[in-house]
Amino acid sequence: MKTWKFGIIGAGNIAAFHAKAIADLPNAQLTAICDNGSGRAKSIADEHHCQAYSSYDDVLASGLDLVCIATPSGLHLEPVVAAAESGIHVICEKPLEITLDRIDAMTAAHEKAGTQLGCIFQNRFTPAMTPLREAIAQKRFGRITYAGIYVPWWREEDYYGGSGNWRGTWKTDGGGAMMNQSIHMVDMLVDLLPEVESLQAFTGTLAHPQIETEDSAVAILRFTDQSLGIVHGSTGCYPGHLKRFELMGTEGSAIYLDDAFSLWQFKNETDEDETIRKNFGQSEMSGGGAADPTAISHSNHTRNFAAFLEALENNTPFHLDARKAVQLVLALYQACRDQKPVKFPQP
Repeated sequence: MKTWKFGIIGAGNIAAFHAKAIADLPNAQLTAICDNGSGRAKSIADEHHCQAYSSYDDVLASGLDLVCIATPSGLHLEPVVAAAESGIHVICEKPLEITLDRIDAMTAAHEKAGTQLGCIFQNRFTPAMTPLREAIAQKRFGRITYAGIYVPWWREEDYYGGSGNWRGTWKTDGGGAMMNQSIHMVDMLVDLLPEVESLQAFTGTLAHPQIETEDSAVAILRFTDQSLGIVHGSTGCYPGHLKRFELMGTEGSAIYLDDAFSLWQFKNETDEDETIRKNFGQSEMSGGGAADPTAISHSNHTRNFAAFLEALENNTPFHLDARKAVQLVLALYQACRDQKPVKFPQP
């Protein structure tokens, strides 16, 4: 069995989760990591017995098969393109980038190089997602009438920090509570539901006046099948509450609460439904990052990486369209700026 040599570019909080996830894979080995001079790369390297470097060029030249991008969101493009030019596969933290043009440039670079570009949306790999996808495919909800995502999280002031902190900036974070914290649930919405037809939105900076971007956002959506939806994302909801996805229709309803189901009910119940309620009625997470971004499990990252490696080993595409979530968040921002609905499709 081939052992895939991983590198990590960036050494912030999320890099530690990447390192743990890689360590859990029997066919993977972390061999290199770099930072921007913070010194955190050496700490992770010492823990995982790999080499720390001072630049991503050195990481890419160290004999890797693939590299994880764990830099701030608006700094993904350059190392992703450099990896493609070096013939190295990439799996990149969410969001893939903060503009569609930058995402398209990343994608084009890997298509030209013949390498794979994947994204980390680890919530897609939660075990509870399997019965939810199956129920949607089997049309057990009947006509879907409503879908909603809620990310009512809390972040203390020191999370955003002072000058020089990239979080909550347009240039490097690409937005606030929607682009950073809520993007996972936005991805869940665009992955499971039909295309969005139009949306209206409002944003506010209500709990953290020191940041440039929003810490609170709401939107109302209409999908192409005419079902309706709601999006709420915030870092201003003390003390932080579990993320939630609601899906309701004429024959069934489900509420997915922090990677489990608090509601799973259908007009035509089956024996399997009780098993699903039993197996997935309690979250395996501990708070899901609602108040502390480090208070998450790395198990779904491990599953995300494993799926990417499976695609590489089988020489098949990694089917995770990470562009759609960014497209929806950008449309939400546009609707707020223009103070009028945004119609889809967007280019």
